[in-house]
Amino acid sequence: MSGEADRRLVIAGTGIAGLTAAIYAARANNDPLILEGDEPGGQLTLTTDVENYPGFPEGIGGPELINNMKEQARTFGAEIENGVVETVEEGDPIGVTLTNGRSLTADAFIAASGASARTLDIPGEDDLMGYGVSTCATCDGAFFRDEDMLVIGGGDAAMEEANFLTKFADTVYIAHRREDFRAEEYWVDRIMEKVDEGEVELLKNTEATEIHGSQADGIDHVSLVRHPDGHPKAKLESGQGDAVERSDLDVGAVFLAIGHTPNTEYLEDTPVELDEAGYIQTEGGSGGGQTKTGVEGIFAAGDVVDYHYQQAVTAAGMGCKAALDVDEYLESIEQEAAGIETAQAGD
Repeated sequence: MSGEADRRLVIAGTGIAGLTAAIYAARANNDPLILEGDEPGGQLTLTTDVENYPGFPEGIGGPELINNMKEQARTFGAEIENGVVETVEEGDPIGVTLTNGRSLTADAFIAASGASARTLDIPGEDDLMGYGVSTCATCDGAFFRDEDMLVIGGGDAAMEEANFLTKFADTVYIAHRREDFRAEEYWVDRIMEKVDEGEVELLKNTEATEIHGSQADGIDHVSLVRHPDGHPKAKLESGQGDAVERSDLDVGAVFLAIGHTPNTEYLEDTPVELDEAGYIQTEGGSGGGQTKTGVEGIFAAGDVVDYHYQQAVTAAGMGCKAALDVDEYLESIEQEAAGIETAQAGD
């Protein structure tokens, strides 16, 4: 170990993965510094109630769970600071530069900066996020039992979420801006079976333009536009509004399933391997496995790696693994350094 690093461990992100890693790392005396970015707590803070995280039979609020984990991490000696990582530079020690201009070094670094759900950028969406608008059907679907629900998207995620929501919904509507779905044939076939059974209704060539409601009462209805050739909002913007049909849809919940963007821009100029979508490739491959990357001392956990499950409990598991992997790594380089010093003393 160089002995020159400011910290033994720096963790980017205060979501479930980063905080779990911090708890384990602090208990192992690895002096973690956690950098809290522009979305403190990650996507879980957008969920008002979390009912599927183990240990809380009556559920717990997303922000409350995050705050509890922060307090737990601090109890064991972790330090949390506001800061957005701008660049990471491989080396011994690893260099970390923040957007505020601060630079620091670390013997190990865990990327746990999460992924941001893509949104529609329409009126009502931000105000009602967590109050009827959601980016996670498995997290929030059960809260709207026996309601009509709208899923927006046309890929595998949209089909999978719509299929899941049929367990709870009266009717699940799927709005897609084109005629053809991007999803794999397997999922399209599953959904068409649900259509035949009357559980799902397809709204092709259709987009949402506004979500109406209040935080007190939830969603009232959604404004939609449709064009027979698809992309109706683009048609409106290009002056082809005469053929655009407008309508309102009464639903109790809207689920956005138009993908996620991993927050890994700061690794783009490093040798850390990213897939085409920007997810970090660890030694176990993307989507799970080990947390070690191909760069010495850099590890990754949570939604920056896991594009498939994206659940709080799986992120916590990866955060735990990352901290254990870091501890093993730090011990190995300490032993190597001690061996070198012993050899030099015997010369």
